[in-house]
Amino acid sequence: MAQKQRIIVEDQSTKDILKKGFFGKDAPDGLELSIEEALYLIDVRNASCTKGKNELTFNDLAERFWKKNKFIARYFTYKDWRDRGLVIKDLSFRLKEPNTTSNKEYPSGKLELPPYKIRGIFFKTDLISIIDDKEKGKELYDTLWFGQYGSYKASDRGQLNKMDLFETLFLIEKGMLTLTNISKKDLLTHLLSKRKDAPKLFEVYKDWRERGYVIKTGFKFGTHFRVYFPGAHPIKNNVNDWIHSKHVIHVFPKDSRLLISEWARAIRVAHSVRKTFILAVPGKTKEKKTNIDYVLYHRKGGEAETPLTGPPKYVMLSLSEDEYIGGNEFAGAITEAKKRKAELILAIADRETSVTYYKVRQIRLPSSDNDYYEIDWLQP
Repeated sequence: MAQKQRIIVEDQSTKDILKKGFFGKDAPDGLELSIEEALYLIDVRNASCTKGKNELTFNDLAERFWKKNKFIARYFTYKDWRDRGLVIKDLSFRLKEPNTTSNKEYPSGKLELPPYKIRGIFFKTDLISIIDDKEKGKELYDTLWFGQYGSYKASDRGQLNKMDLFETLFLIEKGMLTLTNISKKDLLTHLLSKRKDAPKLFEVYKDWRERGYVIKTGFKFGTHFRVYFPGAHPIKNNVNDWIHSKHVIHVFPKDSRLLISEWARAIRVAHSVRKTFILAVPGKTKEKKTNIDYVLYHRKGGEAETPLTGPPKYVMLSLSEDEYIGGNEFAGAITEAKKRKAELILAIADRETSVTYYKVRQIRLPSSDNDYYEIDWLQP
């Protein structure tokens, strides 16, 4: 029964059935349902809802929320979780305090650079520099994996080392590389005219490179960089066995906004080639408060968890494929999850109302001022 914008179950037998399924919360006048719970029961369980003598349909209840931000995405992500036999509650419900939030620790090495003084030339349109010092160019590639000596996956095919934009900037900053055809100042001015995001990308590149990681282009995987852990070399054990990266990084500046469907596509590509997707939010974020939508109970040992067996494991942020999300908003959602001592799940409802889930964990990269997150596809 709908009463003054509240939805109350008064029949005792119905209340007992719903409470066993962890629907609603006790109220003085009966069992109070959230709007998503009421809509779900009408939609899936063939329940009826009345206001006075009039029976209300799904649309009668939902119409009052049609202008509310992402309301239908919230409903379909709620429905999908429930349809999987799992408990999902709004934020007003709390029985046991969760304590499942976790960070992923990444190793930190130290980059030792040789005292080289190398000269090269820069090609403005291609954003690539060429080093034709055969000895030093090959040494940089073989020992520290800077640039590409010879040809890709065939370093014996040629005598040039080709440095990409970020490798060029890094070696100039470290005093190892001098470009004979352009000053550092003019180079930076040119880069900003070509790529407005170059400073943010370089900030992330430098952050990982200085800690011993090898950072190369992620173009083939739809991301900015691919990552190799400290100690990686282009040739494994000095034999012809190419090393494959296991991680990719996509840079998401705090003041940028990204269409969810494009963002999810990059994660899908990474996972299809068995790589961990890392989202980088460079710089200290001015976190925009982002309201979490639900708390989620999952499974343990194959059994569905409930409010009686333990605390919720996750919190959910519901989104649709046609929404945009900003760097500050994303960081705000992570902060809200931490406050609730739970892990963050992004639930994305597409235009067919199919829902895809991603689990987010923050990465601890020692002494870094940037925020990094592992994002993994989740099958509930």
